[in-house]
Amino acid sequence: MEVHVPEMVVALQGSDTVLNCTFSGFAPFSPADISIFWQLTDTKRSVHGHWAGRDQLVDQAEGFANRTALFPGRLGAGDASLLLRRVGVADEGGYTCFVRVQNYSSAALLLQVAAAYSNPAVTLPPDSNLRPGDQMDLTCVSYGGYPEATVLWQDGGGHNLTDNVTSSLVANEDGLFSVHSVLSIILVPNSTYTCRLTNPVLGDQGQMSVTITGQNMAFPAVALWVTVGLAVCLLGLLVALAAVCRRKIRESCEEARREAEEFKELEEEESKTAMTPLKS
Repeated sequence: MEVHVPEMVVALQGSDTVLNCTFSGFAPFSPADISIFWQLTDTKRSVHGHWAGRDQLVDQAEGFANRTALFPGRLGAGDASLLLRRVGVADEGGYTCFVRVQNYSSAALLLQVAAAYSNPAVTLPPDSNLRPGDQMDLTCVSYGGYPEATVLWQDGGGHNLTDNVTSSLVANEDGLFSVHSVLSIILVPNSTYTCRLTNPVLGDQGQMSVTITGQNMAFPAVALWVTVGLAVCLLGLLVALAAVCRRKIRESCEEARREAEEFKELEEEESKTAMTPLKS
């Protein structure tokens, strides 16, 4: 007798899946003659047992209680597949299917659990005073996936950015991962950056791009100080010009007053001369 299983079964987290197991090369038998036993390959813990025409679950591992079932109507056709309900990350691993009709045979498969990540979200720092040439961090986050995903940053030309990237993954109580990736860049207006997330089992999990237009950026530091310097110089020139004008006006007033005084003295002298009598 030969037992046949696939090399791997992929199941989505939270869904029901079937671990396929078929057997062939046996003589006709009654359901009471068959024994089927599923166990974890590594730890040898019992997952599901069936013999003497009924399920035998006394030794079943606690984590599989009320979650497993065979397909009794298919046993006579050589189908010993196991239904596993509400698959979780903890169920991932190797499973061995043992079948006995007249003699034993077995085969092992690998159960791979997968969960889709949320769409990546890219955020920019809240600091609105960033200027071209400053260093800034772009953050890409995604949640609720399995297994560990890879994050790839690309620029607007589609070139991969591998330097100045820091990524981390944190698992929650269900074993699902949250991805947090930070790209450090030098701020350049009108530049585009893309965060692409890939699940090694499910493939591409989405991407998000951001374009930095530079519309809300402040003047560069050099330009700002040049502007301030020019304003100060202009103010100084205006003050100096006002002082010069004031001095010129004061000098003009003094000169006019002197001329008036001189003219008055001249008139007085002429008046005195006219009034003096001539001697005979």
